[in-house]
Amino acid sequence: MSAACGCLDFLEQVVSTSTLKMSFDIVIIGAGPAGLCFARSLAGSGLRIALVERQHESALVEPADDGREIAITHHSQRLMQELGLWARLREDEIGTLRDAMVLDGDHRGGLMFRHDEAGKSQLGWLLSNHAIRRAAYAEVMELPEVERITGTDVKTVRTVSDGVAVELGTSEILHAQLVVAADSRFSETRRAMGIAADMHDFGKTMLVLRMRHEVAHEQVAWEWFGYAQTLALLPLYDPHTSSVVLTLQPQAMQALLALDDAALEAEMARRFQQRLGEMRVAGPRCAYPLVGVYARRFVAERFALIGDAAVGMHPVTAHGFNFGLRGQSTLARELLAAVAAGQFISSSGCLQRYERKHRLATRPLYLATQMLARLYTDDRPPARILRKLALDAGARLGPFKKIVLAGLTAESAGIPTLFRPAHVAARRRSHSTSSELWLTSSNRKVDR
Repeated sequence: MSAACGCLDFLEQVVSTSTLKMSFDIVIIGAGPAGLCFARSLAGSGLRIALVERQHESALVEPADDGREIAITHHSQRLMQELGLWARLREDEIGTLRDAMVLDGDHRGGLMFRHDEAGKSQLGWLLSNHAIRRAAYAEVMELPEVERITGTDVKTVRTVSDGVAVELGTSEILHAQLVVAADSRFSETRRAMGIAADMHDFGKTMLVLRMRHEVAHEQVAWEWFGYAQTLALLPLYDPHTSSVVLTLQPQAMQALLALDDAALEAEMARRFQQRLGEMRVAGPRCAYPLVGVYARRFVAERFALIGDAAVGMHPVTAHGFNFGLRGQSTLARELLAAVAAGQFISSSGCLQRYERKHRLATRPLYLATQMLARLYTDDRPPARILRKLALDAGARLGPFKKIVLAGLTAESAGIPTLFRPAHVAARRRSHSTSSELWLTSSNRKVDR
């Protein structure tokens, strides 16, 4: 009898251990920039947060250089200042994006977006992705309300009667009122929660590589749609160092990556038609597949998507990180408002407001980016003609340039006045051409 009781006690202990629960208000899956900034945005809210990341903490404290440089808009720069990230960046980690130039084919001239046309000293900034991650993790490490759970993956996520259960690879179970996934554009959590995503594989590979060059970049970014290739030049802090981005068919990229440094330097100078003079490798070679992703829903019961898990942009319009930062801020504001009003943070109304706002903010540019990327990577003769006509029209149409510049330099995250339904109706009635069409109205100035 005593042996049987001992066996039962042992089994009860095993069951208890395998179903160990830790309770939180929010579980964030993914400690990339979006997930980290979201945790930081909720600081002081009184919410208890778990941050789950499969990488070990050492890789988060000092992230590896992944080659990616991120274009930062004025609104994103303000948010980073408010979150404490900007102050953690070194001066030599911040590049100035003064102007931007779009080129097509072999033409020497192109479409210029100038800072003075926007009434600003610069269009934006360039930051290394690993520097952003390092600064964001340093901020989160100082938050007592955030429990960091690193070095483990997520096995299952399921909605239960009183919340959401997240089972980890360690067999621990986290219980929360709300789960927020920020685990990349290929989000396993999104799929586990039954949310489909529209994915477009562009069939191309993108190489990002830091290089020194003989001719100074003059703080001007390039987007050069060539034939059978796309090039970008992102100016960094040093006037003779840039992040070079080259997009090719996968087989052509494999051949390029097989070159030694000397051969690669000569090849990159050739591809830039010697416009930058001699070029020298100054960083790691990092290659990524080009895939655009847009989740069909951003929320489900007690669940939300942020960052690339919600919207994974093609890099041509440089809005991926900016959308991620904006989206986490939108969700955080909705949750903080719910806390202040004594409401449930997982209520459908709260989550649906986030989804509606973030979809309105991202969907038009996502679709426009897909269309732009398809057109300017199509090398057939009719497409080449259309590409040139579109670029020439963009150079002549002042309102088009104003919309693009406003997207980069606006301090707020409000919807541009031009795209608001009430304003569109007013335009139709009055046919006004007032400059107010291109300004963000004052009732959308704040994104806190």
